[in-house]
Amino acid sequence: MDHVLVLISVFAVFIPALILPGPDFVAVVRSSMTYGTRAGLMTTLGVSIGLCMYATLSLLGLSAILMEYQWLTWAVRVAGGAYLIYLGIKLLRAKPEAIDLNQPMRQVGKRTILFGFLVTLTNPKAIVLFASVFATAVSASTPVWLMALMIGLVTLSSLTWYACVSLFMSSGPVMRRFQGAKHWIERAAGVCFIGLGGKVLADAGRPVSA
Repeated sequence: MDHVLVLISVFAVFIPALILPGPDFVAVVRSSMTYGTRAGLMTTLGVSIGLCMYATLSLLGLSAILMEYQWLTWAVRVAGGAYLIYLGIKLLRAKPEAIDLNQPMRQVGKRTILFGFLVTLTNPKAIVLFASVFATAVSASTPVWLMALMIGLVTLSSLTWYACVSLFMSSGPVMRRFQGAKHWIERAAGVCFIGLGGKVLADAGRPVSA
């Protein structure tokens, strides 16, 4: 019964945080609406791999490290905020291009998986979430199977949610509606990344709470 309570308490925080729009959400939407379903799903896979990695690291002791070395938390946040701003500027400077929904999988696969993974990797919200919520729910007596289940549920939840977002945003009606607005979608995503990155930098000095 205690194990069930642990899962409920952790995922009662994680699921709303997952659904709340952030860098990962913007990345999936951008890929889906500018390059189609395949790109959106590949970005979803990259995001989910990143979240799986963070969940694993947090349960293996990342939380204790971040709590002990606040400067490391600051450095990660600054690096993450700077990367998001870099992505935003890059999107704002992108030249208009026609949407090509028939690109071969090899052209969109590795690139969009890496894009999703890097956005998640430098997403301080994910770092703080796993360090302050997931790791604190685990003790020395927590069985390995429960930690493995938590990691699996994190990955599955991410894949399910962002796949739904991708499929909706890259659906026929949505794509037809925004067929001529690819460049503006890129710019909107760029503004979002810059705004998110700026907020991350502004909050960089705040301590990680247990």
